[in-house]
Amino acid sequence: MTDHVTDLDETLHTDNDGEKCVKSENRRYRIIKPGGFGKPSVYHGLVVIFLEFFAWGLLTNPVISTLNRTFPTHTFLMNGVIHGVKGLLTFLSSPLLGAYSDVWGRKSFLLITVFFTCCPIPLMKISPMWYFALISISGLFSVTFSVVYSYVADVTDESSRSTAYGLVTATFAASLITSPAIGAHLARLYSENFVIALGTVVAILDLIYIFFVVPESLPERLRTDQKISWDKIDPFAALRNITNDRFICLICLIVLLSYLPEAGQYSCFFVYLRLMLAFSEDEIAYFIAFVGIFSCIAQTALLACLQRYFGSKETIMVGLFFQIVQLAAYGIATSNWVMWFAGGLAALSSVTYPSISAFVSIYAKDNQQGLVQGMVNGVRGLCNGLGPALFGFIFYLFDVNLNESVPTVTSTMSTSANRTTIHISDKLNYSSMLSRDVPGPPFLFGALLATIGLMFCLLLPNSKPDSNEFYVDTRIIEQKARLLDIDSDSNDKNST
Repeated sequence: MTDHVTDLDETLHTDNDGEKCVKSENRRYRIIKPGGFGKPSVYHGLVVIFLEFFAWGLLTNPVISTLNRTFPTHTFLMNGVIHGVKGLLTFLSSPLLGAYSDVWGRKSFLLITVFFTCCPIPLMKISPMWYFALISISGLFSVTFSVVYSYVADVTDESSRSTAYGLVTATFAASLITSPAIGAHLARLYSENFVIALGTVVAILDLIYIFFVVPESLPERLRTDQKISWDKIDPFAALRNITNDRFICLICLIVLLSYLPEAGQYSCFFVYLRLMLAFSEDEIAYFIAFVGIFSCIAQTALLACLQRYFGSKETIMVGLFFQIVQLAAYGIATSNWVMWFAGGLAALSSVTYPSISAFVSIYAKDNQQGLVQGMVNGVRGLCNGLGPALFGFIFYLFDVNLNESVPTVTSTMSTSANRTTIHISDKLNYSSMLSRDVPGPPFLFGALLATIGLMFCLLLPNSKPDSNEFYVDTRIIEQKARLLDIDSDSNDKNST
């Protein structure tokens, strides 16, 4: 009788646990219930990326003006600190958000990342200090690209995934090609406040689109129910394994030396053009469009040709060479035409990172593909934090702080008079900049780092096409040699 009661209690307890699990699953399903229209596709992710970066592209010039007015004495230093903190927070939080997106789905994290990335926009005029504070803190959730890549991976197979990733990158470039010029034109027709309001509206439209239109891409059966362990979310886990393999160490060192100055220049370059070289708002917009269009061409036609006729290693070296010349030109340029020439070189140097990714996929061992790619992305994330801070500190160290000072004017002066006064102030700053021996010290330091990276490229294994225009992979040759040795040893044993 006692045994029967005990068995009954255990059965009831098991049933209760099962009901709790079912209720928990149903509750989680309601939270991430697939919605939207149609089946999930790559184009859903493309629209999300386009709207987010289009909103920020509209604000290219207002951001520069707000930064200069808020920190008039140390503009470049504070710009580096703000973007440095944001980059480091993104590096620390990316593994955690990525792990939880495997549990809760992509759609909810698209909402979170877009919301927190764009929430500082309306504060640009309301409270600039809070705006820049939120810009830094938003780095905790600024991983929209990672979530979109995961979304794309959910809806594509391996054969079409690389093409889909290329569409994501092209969409990002397209948004930045058009939006700065549109923002500058609207600011001239109306005001900066109108452009900020428009950017806020675009960000809200992006959130509405995600909530009502974007369907969930991760099926319920593919979601992991395992607990999130520290090993999965530790951002330094991959970096600690770099020294275990000479090939991995060399690749990550080249990524560090090449991407550190790239991340630094992206954080301050448009501020540099505006405040140091007196570029107008229209000129900055045209410059962004020029570099963006040439980057698209370089990453498609030029990259394909270099990979086909020279190989991955040689393409990396070509990209680093263009980067060295471009950074040196940025550092010593005192004429606008030199900056435009260097911008073209910057577009050509954009073949470096795709070539590194291709090189890793060819030469890494089969059981190291995910590990090496994770390490490369981890080093890039670390550079996104260190690069802006490094460039800002070097600007501060060399006392490069020639800011756009807008003098106080009375309300009786006309708008045209104000514009004339600001224009004169820009010319005075430009003349002061011309008197410096080295206008842009951080860019020259970046050229030095890229030169060291180019030297380390010489230590990489060779990759050249053979007479049939197929690549000769030295690592594959080594693997075949080892297989032949194993076969010969087994034959010897069998014969004996």
